[in-house]
Amino acid sequence: MTPEDRQARAGRLKERIYITFTALAVVLTLTGRTDISARTAATTLLVTVAGSALAMFLAEVLAHIVVHDRVLTRAEAGHAAATVAGALSAVVLPILLLASAMAGLWSVTVALRASVVVLVLWLVGVGYAAVRGLSLPLWQRMLMLLVEAGAGIGVVALELLAHH
Repeated sequence: MTPEDRQARAGRLKERIYITFTALAVVLTLTGRTDISARTAATTLLVTVAGSALAMFLAEVLAHIVVHDRVLTRAEAGHAAATVAGALSAVVLPILLLASAMAGLWSVTVALRASVVVLVLWLVGVGYAAVRGLSLPLWQRMLMLLVEAGAGIGVVALELLAHH
């Protein structure tokens, strides 16, 4: 893998982590509310994540201008947009869970709690995607996965402490 490929891969992984933690924080906050509808929860999650994605895209554009002293080419802008759009995949399952709650398959609380589990597992999956194929020793790759899972669980614990 070329250094450019590694850089692009790292960018995609970073964006996925940012969006996943944003979504996790929103879902955890919504879980603490007893008066929220599935539609409101889904809308809140989508609006927050879309705003974060827009901020990440703008940060990428500004960072590029600072580093290269020029605006992005069409191809570079497309790559930056695709990277940010790919990060939105983190919220597909939580949105589907909330849509199922809208359809009456289960309660909003169940959908939100399941979303927390899905998002923590997604973080571990992103961690796995980051370390697979690297020449790091197995114990270091496993440690990274544990750190990723621990960070997600830590966010859950902090949110629970804040609401109880």
